[in-house]
Amino acid sequence: MKTVSLMITAMCLVAAPLAAQQDTTTHARHPGPRGMMGPRGQDMMAMMREMMEPLMAVMAYTPDALLYRRDSLKLTSDQVTKLTAIRDAAKPGHDAAVADFKTHAGAVSSAFQGASPDTSAIRPHFEEAHAAMGKAHWAALSAAAQAKAVLTDAQRKRVDAAVTKMMKREHM
Repeated sequence: MKTVSLMITAMCLVAAPLAAQQDTTTHARHPGPRGMMGPRGQDMMAMMREMMEPLMAVMAYTPDALLYRRDSLKLTSDQVTKLTAIRDAAKPGHDAAVADFKTHAGAVSSAFQGASPDTSAIRPHFEEAHAAMGKAHWAALSAAAQAKAVLTDAQRKRVDAAVTKMMKREHM
């Protein structure tokens, strides 16, 4: 769950500069004031969903996700042991990257608080936050790849089917 919320935060960091480039004048198709919950906010959420969608299948294979579904996947005790070892090995690197991300994301937020934020003060922290997010994603992706290899073909099919079902539900 931490990984999903971390990914959402990362997508916000990536999407915010893109959204800031958008014309803020009123368009015929979106008349009236705009807020995060208005049409522009919905556009941003759609963009974030589009960027995150390819990673959803990967995240389903993280050791934590698989261990959570151990009963429905009918994991053997050997598989549980291997998945736990993969999770535990990835955790320190992931946690360090998350801590680094939080530090720099906080600095970005603080630097942005003024009436006229100094982009030269914001940029280095944004770049460090972005790099830390990449490290956290890599730790999760690497662990997911290792964890996927622990499963049988039948178990992988069950995970893939669950992801497909979730994706269909998201697009309704």
